[in-house]
Amino acid sequence: MSSLLEREATATGTTGGRPPQRRRRQSRAQLIVRTRPWLLLAPALILLGGLLIWPLVRVFLFSLQDYGLREIVTGESNYIGFGNYAEIFANPLLWTVVLPNTIGFAVVSVSATVIFGTLVAMLMASLGSVWRTIVGSAIMVAWAMPAVTGTYVWIWIFDADQGLVNETLKNLGLMNESFNWFTNPFTFYAIVALNIVHHGFPFVAITVLAGLLGVSKEMIEAAEMDGAGPIRRFFAIIFPTLKPVFSVVIILSTIWDFKVFAQIYLMPGGAGSNREVLNLGVWSYVESFGQNRYGFGAAIAVLLTVLLLVITAIYVRTLFKEEKE
Repeated sequence: MSSLLEREATATGTTGGRPPQRRRRQSRAQLIVRTRPWLLLAPALILLGGLLIWPLVRVFLFSLQDYGLREIVTGESNYIGFGNYAEIFANPLLWTVVLPNTIGFAVVSVSATVIFGTLVAMLMASLGSVWRTIVGSAIMVAWAMPAVTGTYVWIWIFDADQGLVNETLKNLGLMNESFNWFTNPFTFYAIVALNIVHHGFPFVAITVLAGLLGVSKEMIEAAEMDGAGPIRRFFAIIFPTLKPVFSVVIILSTIWDFKVFAQIYLMPGGAGSNREVLNLGVWSYVESFGQNRYGFGAAIAVLLTVLLLVITAIYVRTLFKEEKE
């Protein structure tokens, strides 16, 4: 009797489970469900790969060559391996000038932009809807101003001959002769930092304001009734609630300020004549298009990209670790 049942089950394909055809159909349906999002994203991913990944690959390939005007004319390749990278790391300019300028400026400008933008956001959150709209519209003018235009405005303000700052200080009796603010690396980058903060704080202010409007007013009022001051309320309630928002603005500001170019290059001496103010972005451009060493400049650009990726990865990993805890 049992052998007869086994033969019937084998003939019908039901050996105590689902029919094989039904299982195959279900597995095929599950495969389609899993792959459907990737199939829908495939055109956009291919386009992004062509526009973003392939140029990065080309820059890396250039960085492995001694690529100059001769190679551009002849179309030949002159691969030297990691010779450009060895020259970069052996150059004392990298360690004494370029990296300190790049990292130090990024830390100062990102901190100042986020702090000032947060203060403006808190001011706007305390205003009524009419004044909030007026202030928001006013600060958006600074954000909409092109980087080139804003840079020339700051150059005019600190001009050594007829700049607004020098003329004001001389009229107040605080200065006898005009001072060139662009020759000293510290004053040079202080002006660049003012330019960056002026141009970047509206993004931080509007983004943080959107998060502030979602913070529970009952919690803030309860903390105020318990005697918590503004600083205590900010770090105990507002900052933990808006940590994802601050993470976004810090990461984006770090990327923007690490690769800042126009605000430095357009300043007097920033185009390479004053090598004490070079950063990675300007150094790459000067070596590529000023010295016609495109391979060496590409290697500097790759170094800047890798540095940005490492900093961003460390920050994101730290953020996720804190959220899990």
